[in-house]
Amino acid sequence: MKKSIQLPSVLLSKAIHRKENQLVVKFPFDYELKEKIKAIPNFKWSQTLKAWYISFSEEHIHLLKEQLEGLATIHFDSSIFKKEERIVERKPRNISEENKNIIRLYVKYLKGKRYSESTIKTYFTHIADFIDYIKNKPLEKLNNKDVELFIEDVFIPRKLSVSTQRQLISAIKLFKAFYPECEIDEVRLIRPKKDKKLPTVLSKEEVIDLLRCTKNLKHRAVLAMIYSAGLRISELLNLELKNIDVDRRQIIVKNAKGRKDRHIILAESFIPLMVNYLTSYVPKRYFVEGLIESEKYSAESIRSFLKSACKAAHITKKVTPHTLRHSYATHLLENGIDLRYIQELLGHAKPETTMIYTHVSKKDLLQIKSPLDMALKSIASTNNPTLPNRLSGNY
Repeated sequence: MKKSIQLPSVLLSKAIHRKENQLVVKFPFDYELKEKIKAIPNFKWSQTLKAWYISFSEEHIHLLKEQLEGLATIHFDSSIFKKEERIVERKPRNISEENKNIIRLYVKYLKGKRYSESTIKTYFTHIADFIDYIKNKPLEKLNNKDVELFIEDVFIPRKLSVSTQRQLISAIKLFKAFYPECEIDEVRLIRPKKDKKLPTVLSKEEVIDLLRCTKNLKHRAVLAMIYSAGLRISELLNLELKNIDVDRRQIIVKNAKGRKDRHIILAESFIPLMVNYLTSYVPKRYFVEGLIESEKYSAESIRSFLKSACKAAHITKKVTPHTLRHSYATHLLENGIDLRYIQELLGHAKPETTMIYTHVSKKDLLQIKSPLDMALKSIASTNNPTLPNRLSGNY
Protein backbone atom coordinates (compact mmCIF):
# COMPACT_ATOMS: atom_id res chain seq x y z
CA MET A 1 0.00 0.00 0.00
CA LYS A 2 1.37 3.41 -0.97
CA LYS A 3 1.80 5.96 1.76
CA SER A 4 -0.11 9.15 1.12
CA ILE A 5 2.18 12.15 0.74
CA GLN A 6 1.37 14.85 3.30
CA LEU A 7 1.32 18.26 1.64
CA PRO A 8 2.90 21.20 3.46
CA SER A 9 0.48 23.54 5.22
CA VAL A 10 0.04 27.19 4.30
CA LEU A 11 -1.77 29.63 6.60
CA LEU A 12 -3.55 32.66 5.13
CA SER A 13 -4.39 35.54 7.46
CA LYS A 14 -5.16 39.24 7.31
CA ALA A 15 -3.10 41.95 8.99
CA ILE A 16 -2.45 45.66 8.80
CA HIS A 17 1.04 46.26 7.44
CA ARG A 18 2.42 49.49 6.00
CA LYS A 19 -0.95 51.13 6.84
CA GLU A 20 -2.90 48.77 4.55
CA ASN A 21 -4.83 45.52 4.91
CA GLN A 22 -2.57 42.74 3.64
CA LEU A 23 -3.05 39.07 2.82
CA VAL A 24 -0.32 37.33 4.84
CA VAL A 25 1.04 33.91 3.83
CA LYS A 26 2.97 31.75 6.33
CA PHE A 27 4.41 28.26 5.94
CA PRO A 28 7.35 26.17 7.18
CA PHE A 29 10.32 26.61 4.85
CA ASP A 30 9.76 24.84 1.54
CA TYR A 31 11.88 25.81 -1.47
CA GLU A 32 9.28 24.88 -4.09
CA LEU A 33 6.54 26.86 -2.33
CA LYS A 34 8.83 29.82 -1.85
CA GLU A 35 9.72 29.95 -5.56
CA LYS A 36 6.06 29.55 -6.54
CA ILE A 37 4.99 32.50 -4.38
CA LYS A 38 7.93 34.65 -5.50
CA ALA A 39 6.75 34.14 -9.08
CA ILE A 40 3.35 35.71 -8.33
CA PRO A 41 3.45 39.45 -9.20
CA ASN A 42 3.39 41.95 -6.29
CA PHE A 43 4.11 39.36 -3.57
CA LYS A 44 6.70 40.69 -1.10
CA TRP A 45 8.63 39.31 1.87
CA SER A 46 8.26 41.14 5.21
CA GLN A 47 11.02 40.81 7.78
CA THR A 48 8.63 42.28 10.36
CA LEU A 49 5.84 39.77 9.71
CA LYS A 50 8.30 36.95 8.92
CA ALA A 51 5.97 36.09 6.06
CA TRP A 52 5.02 36.82 2.43
CA TYR A 53 2.27 39.35 1.84
CA ILE A 54 0.19 41.08 -0.83
CA SER A 55 -2.68 43.56 -0.69
CA PHE A 56 -5.80 41.90 0.71
CA SER A 57 -8.50 41.00 -1.82
CA GLU A 58 -10.65 38.03 -2.80
CA GLU A 59 -8.94 37.96 -6.19
CA HIS A 60 -5.55 37.45 -4.55
CA ILE A 61 -6.94 34.64 -2.37
CA HIS A 62 -8.32 32.85 -5.44
CA LEU A 63 -5.07 33.43 -7.34
CA LEU A 64 -3.05 31.95 -4.50
CA LYS A 65 -5.34 28.90 -4.26
CA GLU A 66 -4.91 28.28 -7.99
CA GLN A 67 -1.13 28.64 -7.86
CA LEU A 68 -0.71 26.31 -4.86
CA GLU A 69 -3.24 23.64 -5.89
CA GLY A 70 -1.63 20.23 -5.47
CA LEU A 71 1.43 21.74 -3.78
CA ALA A 72 0.05 22.64 -0.34
CA THR A 73 -2.95 22.42 1.98
CA ILE A 74 -4.33 25.91 2.59
CA HIS A 75 -5.73 26.92 5.99
CA PHE A 76 -7.56 30.15 6.74
CA ASP A 77 -7.09 32.13 9.94
CA SER A 78 -10.28 33.60 11.49
CA SER A 79 -9.01 37.12 10.66
CA ILE A 80 -9.67 36.40 6.95
CA PHE A 81 -13.42 36.39 7.52
CA LYS A 82 -13.58 39.56 9.61
CA LYS A 83 -14.96 42.77 8.18
CA GLU A 84 -12.40 45.05 6.59
CA GLU A 85 -10.60 46.93 9.35
CA ARG A 86 -10.76 50.68 9.33
CA ILE A 87 -7.23 51.98 9.40
CA VAL A 88 -6.99 54.92 11.77
CA GLU A 89 -4.20 57.35 11.04
CA ARG A 90 -2.59 58.13 14.39
CA LYS A 91 -1.43 61.70 14.66
CA PRO A 92 2.35 61.60 15.25
CA ARG A 93 3.44 62.83 18.67
CA ASN A 94 5.26 66.17 18.74
CA ILE A 95 7.85 65.66 21.49
CA SER A 96 11.21 67.39 21.77
CA GLU A 97 14.41 65.34 21.67
CA GLU A 98 15.13 66.30 25.27
CA ASN A 99 11.76 64.96 26.45
CA LYS A 100 12.11 61.87 24.27
CA ASN A 101 15.34 61.09 26.07
CA ILE A 102 13.60 61.50 29.45
CA ILE A 103 10.89 59.06 28.31
CA ARG A 104 13.59 56.55 27.28
CA LEU A 105 15.19 56.87 30.70
CA TYR A 106 11.74 56.38 32.30
CA VAL A 107 11.34 53.12 30.36
CA LYS A 108 14.83 52.08 31.51
CA TYR A 109 13.76 52.90 35.09
CA LEU A 110 10.69 50.65 34.75
CA LYS A 111 12.81 47.81 33.41
CA GLY A 112 15.10 48.22 36.40
CA LYS A 113 12.04 47.85 38.65
CA ARG A 114 11.32 44.55 36.84
CA TYR A 115 7.91 45.49 35.49
CA SER A 116 6.53 43.19 32.81
CA GLU A 117 6.89 44.06 29.12
CA SER A 118 3.16 44.68 28.73
CA THR A 119 3.10 47.04 31.75
CA ILE A 120 6.14 48.94 30.48
CA LYS A 121 4.53 49.31 27.06
CA THR A 122 1.28 50.57 28.60
CA TYR A 123 2.99 53.07 30.92
CA PHE A 124 5.25 54.30 28.12
CA THR A 125 2.20 55.00 25.92
CA HIS A 126 0.43 56.94 28.69
CA ILE A 127 3.46 59.07 29.57
CA ALA A 128 4.32 59.74 25.91
CA ASP A 129 0.72 60.82 25.19
CA PHE A 130 0.72 62.99 28.32
CA ILE A 131 3.98 64.75 27.44
CA ASP A 132 2.74 65.23 23.87
CA TYR A 133 -0.45 66.82 25.30
CA ILE A 134 1.36 69.41 27.46
CA LYS A 135 3.20 70.68 24.34
CA ASN A 136 6.12 72.98 25.19
CA LYS A 137 5.53 73.21 28.93
CA PRO A 138 8.75 72.33 30.82
CA LEU A 139 8.50 68.98 32.61
CA GLU A 140 9.66 70.66 35.82
CA LYS A 141 6.42 72.69 35.78
CA LEU A 142 4.06 69.71 35.40
CA ASN A 143 1.37 69.68 38.10
CA ASN A 144 -1.84 67.91 39.07
CA LYS A 145 -3.97 70.33 37.05
CA ASP A 146 -2.18 69.17 33.89
CA VAL A 147 -3.12 65.58 34.73
CA GLU A 148 -6.77 66.57 35.29
CA LEU A 149 -6.94 68.46 31.99
CA PHE A 150 -5.32 65.53 30.14
CA ILE A 151 -8.00 63.19 31.50
CA GLU A 152 -10.79 65.63 30.63
CA ASP A 153 -9.49 66.50 27.13
CA VAL A 154 -8.13 63.10 26.04
CA PHE A 155 -9.46 60.23 28.14
CA ILE A 156 -13.11 61.26 28.32
CA PRO A 157 -13.52 62.03 24.56
CA ARG A 158 -11.81 58.72 23.70
CA LYS A 159 -14.24 56.92 26.07
CA LEU A 160 -11.38 55.05 27.70
CA SER A 161 -12.28 52.69 30.53
CA VAL A 162 -11.91 53.23 34.27
CA SER A 163 -9.21 50.55 34.40
CA THR A 164 -7.21 52.42 31.71
CA GLN A 165 -7.50 55.63 33.73
CA ARG A 166 -6.23 53.76 36.80
CA GLN A 167 -3.23 52.63 34.72
CA LEU A 168 -2.57 56.26 33.73
CA ILE A 169 -2.50 57.36 37.38
CA SER A 170 -0.10 54.50 38.21
CA ALA A 171 2.14 55.51 35.30
CA ILE A 172 2.23 59.15 36.45
CA LYS A 173 2.92 58.19 40.08
CA LEU A 174 5.91 56.19 38.89
CA PHE A 175 6.97 59.07 36.64
CA LYS A 176 6.99 61.35 39.70
CA ALA A 177 9.20 58.83 41.55
CA PHE A 178 11.52 58.72 38.53
CA TYR A 179 11.47 62.50 37.88
CA PRO A 180 10.96 64.21 41.28
CA GLU A 181 11.79 67.62 39.77
CA CYS A 182 8.20 67.96 38.46
CA GLU A 183 5.53 69.60 40.66
CA ILE A 184 3.05 66.70 40.57
CA ASP A 185 1.85 65.72 44.05
CA GLU A 186 1.42 61.94 43.77
CA VAL A 187 -0.44 61.79 47.11
CA ARG A 188 -3.26 63.88 45.62
CA LEU A 189 -3.49 61.70 42.52
CA ILE A 190 -6.52 59.53 43.19
CA ARG A 191 -7.33 56.48 41.13
CA PRO A 192 -11.05 56.15 40.28
CA LYS A 193 -12.78 53.27 42.01
CA LYS A 194 -12.85 49.96 40.18
CA ASP A 195 -16.07 48.77 38.57
CA LYS A 196 -17.65 46.15 40.82
CA LYS A 197 -19.10 43.94 38.13
CA LEU A 198 -19.70 40.28 38.90
CA PRO A 199 -18.03 37.85 36.48
CA THR A 200 -20.08 35.89 33.97
CA VAL A 201 -20.20 32.21 34.95
CA LEU A 202 -21.38 29.17 33.01
CA SER A 203 -23.25 26.39 34.77
CA LYS A 204 -21.65 22.94 34.86
CA GLU A 205 -24.21 21.76 32.30
CA GLU A 206 -23.37 24.67 29.97
CA VAL A 207 -19.65 23.83 30.16
CA ILE A 208 -20.31 20.22 29.16
CA ASP A 209 -22.64 21.34 26.33
CA LEU A 210 -19.96 23.76 25.14
CA LEU A 211 -17.31 21.02 24.98
CA ARG A 212 -19.67 18.56 23.28
CA CYS A 213 -20.55 21.12 20.61
CA THR A 214 -16.86 21.81 19.89
CA LYS A 215 -16.31 19.24 17.14
CA ASN A 216 -12.69 20.09 16.29
CA LEU A 217 -10.40 17.94 18.48
CA LYS A 218 -7.76 20.66 18.94
CA HIS A 219 -10.34 23.30 19.84
CA ARG A 220 -12.07 20.98 22.31
CA ALA A 221 -8.73 20.15 23.98
CA VAL A 222 -7.91 23.87 24.34
CA LEU A 223 -11.26 24.77 25.93
CA ALA A 224 -11.19 21.71 28.19
CA MET A 225 -7.67 22.58 29.35
CA ILE A 226 -8.62 26.20 30.17
CA TYR A 227 -11.69 25.13 32.17
CA SER A 228 -10.25 22.05 33.89
CA ALA A 229 -7.14 23.93 35.09
CA GLY A 230 -8.57 27.45 35.45
CA LEU A 231 -5.88 28.93 33.21
CA ARG A 232 -5.59 32.49 31.98
CA ILE A 233 -5.42 32.61 28.18
CA SER A 234 -1.78 33.78 28.33
CA GLU A 235 -0.93 30.83 30.57
CA LEU A 236 -2.53 28.41 28.10
CA LEU A 237 -0.61 29.91 25.16
CA ASN A 238 2.70 29.75 27.09
CA LEU A 239 2.13 26.23 28.49
CA GLU A 240 4.95 23.95 27.38
CA LEU A 241 4.59 20.18 27.08
CA LYS A 242 7.49 19.59 29.48
CA ASN A 243 5.44 21.27 32.23
CA ILE A 244 2.58 18.76 31.99
CA ASP A 245 3.21 15.80 34.32
CA VAL A 246 0.66 13.11 33.49
CA ASP A 247 1.99 10.59 36.03
CA ARG A 248 1.64 13.02 38.94
CA ARG A 249 -1.44 14.61 37.37
CA GLN A 250 0.04 18.09 37.66
CA ILE A 251 0.52 21.14 35.47
CA ILE A 252 3.30 23.60 36.30
CA VAL A 253 2.40 27.15 35.24
CA LYS A 254 5.68 28.99 34.75
CA ASN A 255 6.25 32.74 35.07
CA ALA A 256 2.55 33.60 35.26
CA LYS A 257 1.09 36.97 36.28
CA GLY A 258 3.31 38.55 38.92
CA ARG A 259 6.24 36.36 37.77
CA LYS A 260 4.98 33.46 39.87
CA ASP A 261 5.08 29.70 39.26
CA ARG A 262 2.31 27.47 40.56
CA HIS A 263 1.08 23.87 40.42
CA ILE A 264 -2.40 22.93 39.20
CA ILE A 265 -4.20 19.61 39.23
CA LEU A 266 -4.47 17.89 35.82
CA ALA A 267 -8.05 16.60 35.60
CA GLU A 268 -8.13 12.81 35.31
CA SER A 269 -11.13 12.93 32.96
CA PHE A 270 -9.20 15.29 30.65
CA ILE A 271 -6.23 12.95 30.14
CA PRO A 272 -7.82 10.69 27.43
CA LEU A 273 -8.86 13.76 25.41
CA MET A 274 -5.39 15.29 25.86
CA VAL A 275 -3.61 12.09 24.76
CA ASN A 276 -5.88 11.83 21.71
CA TYR A 277 -5.14 15.45 20.80
CA LEU A 278 -1.36 15.17 21.34
CA THR A 279 -1.21 11.96 19.29
CA SER A 280 -3.20 13.49 16.43
CA TYR A 281 -1.53 16.92 16.23
CA VAL A 282 1.94 16.13 17.69
CA PRO A 283 2.91 19.62 18.93
CA LYS A 284 6.66 19.96 19.50
CA ARG A 285 7.07 22.52 22.27
CA TYR A 286 3.82 24.15 23.38
CA PHE A 287 0.60 22.41 24.37
CA VAL A 288 -1.10 24.23 21.52
CA GLU A 289 0.85 25.58 18.56
CA GLY A 290 0.21 27.63 15.45
CA LEU A 291 0.66 26.35 11.94
CA ILE A 292 4.40 26.95 12.12
CA GLU A 293 6.12 24.31 14.26
CA SER A 294 6.94 25.43 17.84
CA GLU A 295 5.17 28.77 17.26
CA LYS A 296 2.67 29.99 19.85
CA TYR A 297 -1.02 29.76 19.05
CA SER A 298 -3.10 32.89 18.53
CA ALA A 299 -5.34 34.23 21.32
CA GLU A 300 -7.64 35.65 18.64
CA SER A 301 -8.15 32.16 17.18
CA ILE A 302 -9.24 30.82 20.58
CA ARG A 303 -11.75 33.64 21.03
CA SER A 304 -13.05 33.01 17.52
CA PHE A 305 -13.74 29.27 17.86
CA LEU A 306 -15.07 29.75 21.41
CA LYS A 307 -17.65 32.14 20.00
CA SER A 308 -18.65 29.56 17.37
CA ALA A 309 -18.88 26.82 20.00
CA CYS A 310 -21.16 28.97 22.18
CA LYS A 311 -23.43 29.58 19.21
CA ALA A 312 -23.59 25.83 18.49
CA ALA A 313 -24.36 25.12 22.17
CA HIS A 314 -27.08 27.83 22.21
CA ILE A 315 -25.32 29.73 24.99
CA THR A 316 -26.42 33.36 24.84
CA LYS A 317 -24.19 34.70 27.62
CA LYS A 318 -21.18 36.79 26.65
CA VAL A 319 -18.43 34.18 26.95
CA THR A 320 -14.67 34.76 26.74
CA PRO A 321 -11.79 32.40 27.59
CA HIS A 322 -11.65 34.11 31.00
CA THR A 323 -15.29 33.10 31.58
CA LEU A 324 -14.10 29.47 31.70
CA ARG A 325 -11.59 30.45 34.42
CA HIS A 326 -14.37 32.22 36.37
CA SER A 327 -16.55 29.12 36.00
CA TYR A 328 -13.72 26.86 37.23
CA ALA A 329 -13.29 28.93 40.41
CA THR A 330 -17.02 29.20 41.08
CA HIS A 331 -17.61 25.46 40.60
CA LEU A 332 -14.71 24.65 42.96
CA LEU A 333 -16.32 26.85 45.62
CA GLU A 334 -19.71 25.22 45.07
CA ASN A 335 -18.05 21.82 45.49
CA GLY A 336 -16.91 22.84 48.97
CA ILE A 337 -13.24 23.66 48.24
CA ASP A 338 -11.76 26.15 50.71
CA LEU A 339 -11.11 29.67 49.40
CA ARG A 340 -7.42 29.45 50.41
CA TYR A 341 -6.89 26.50 48.05
CA ILE A 342 -8.80 28.22 45.25
CA GLN A 343 -6.61 31.31 45.70
CA GLU A 344 -3.52 29.10 45.34
CA LEU A 345 -4.87 27.29 42.27
CA LEU A 346 -5.79 30.56 40.54
CA GLY A 347 -2.50 32.25 41.42
CA HIS A 348 -4.15 35.25 43.10
CA ALA A 349 -1.82 37.43 45.16
CA LYS A 350 -4.61 38.66 47.47
CA PRO A 351 -7.50 36.69 49.00
CA GLU A 352 -9.78 39.66 48.24
CA THR A 353 -9.48 38.87 44.53
CA THR A 354 -10.71 35.32 45.11
CA MET A 355 -13.53 36.51 47.40
CA ILE A 356 -15.50 37.77 44.38
CA TYR A 357 -16.52 34.17 43.65
CA THR A 358 -18.46 34.02 46.91
CA HIS A 359 -20.89 36.47 45.30
CA VAL A 360 -21.56 34.28 42.27
CA SER A 361 -21.48 30.86 43.98
CA LYS A 362 -24.95 29.36 44.40
CA LYS A 363 -23.97 26.81 47.07
CA ASP A 364 -25.30 28.78 50.06
CA LEU A 365 -27.91 30.71 48.08
CA LEU A 366 -29.65 27.45 47.18
CA GLN A 367 -30.25 26.82 50.88
CA ILE A 368 -32.37 29.98 51.08
CA LYS A 369 -36.05 29.51 50.31
CA SER A 370 -37.99 32.22 48.51
CA PRO A 371 -41.10 33.50 50.38
CA LEU A 372 -43.12 32.42 47.31
CA ASP A 373 -41.91 28.80 47.67
CA MET A 374 -42.66 28.87 51.41
CA ALA A 375 -46.17 30.24 50.83
CA LEU A 376 -47.05 27.56 48.27
CA LYS A 377 -45.56 24.85 50.49
CA SER A 378 -47.65 26.08 53.42
CA ILE A 379 -50.81 25.93 51.30
CA ALA A 380 -49.98 22.41 50.11
CA SER A 381 -49.42 21.21 53.70
CA THR A 382 -53.00 22.08 54.70
CA ASN A 383 -54.32 19.31 52.38
CA ASN A 384 -57.24 21.53 51.45
CA PRO A 385 -58.15 20.61 47.83
CA THR A 386 -60.05 23.87 47.36
CA LEU A 387 -56.84 25.90 47.70
CA PRO A 388 -54.58 26.22 44.65
CA ASN A 389 -51.06 24.93 45.31
CA ARG A 390 -49.35 25.75 42.04
CA LEU A 391 -48.99 28.95 40.07
CA SER A 392 -49.86 27.40 36.72
CA GLY A 393 -53.42 26.58 37.80
CA ASN A 394 -56.52 28.52 36.72
CA TYR A 395 -57.99 30.86 39.32
